[in-house]
Amino acid sequence: MKKTHSAGGVVLNSRGEVLVVNQRGNSWSLPKGHVDPGESVEEAARREIEEESGVRELELVGELGSYERFRIGKFGGEDRSELKTMTMFLYRTGELELCPQDPFNPEARWVERAEVAEMLTHPKDQEFFRGIVGKLPDR
Repeated sequence: MKKTHSAGGVVLNSRGEVLVVNQRGNSWSLPKGHVDPGESVEEAARREIEEESGVRELELVGELGSYERFRIGKFGGEDRSELKTMTMFLYRTGELELCPQDPFNPEARWVERAEVAEMLTHPKDQEFFRGIVGKLPDR
C-alpha cells in the first residue's frame, strides 16, 4: 500500500460559507491534494485550494489537525491502494467568485456549514468536518 501526505483547508468566506470542491465529477471534498517535494505542508494547502477553486487570497487562521483515510476510488468508494494523511488548515477569504483551474476538479461551491458534512463523499472527511465545525469562527 502506498502512503502519501496531502494538505488542504477549510476555507470560510465573508458570509461564513465553506468551500467544497468536486473531484473527477463523482465526489465532493474539502480542497486538498498531495504535498510536492520541497513544498511545505501549508504551501501545498494554498496551492491546492487555488488549483481546485481559483481562490488566491487566503488568510491563515490556524492548523486544524490531521487525519488518515484511503483515497476515493474512480467510481466513488475507497481505493485501498493509497492511504493518505491529510493535514488541514483553516483559512478566511474575501473572495466569492470560484474558478477551478484543475480539470480533475471541475466544480467548486460555497456551502452553508450545516450542509457541508452531508455533502462530503468520504465518511472520514465527514467525520473530520463534524469534529471541527463547532470550532469555526462565524466568518
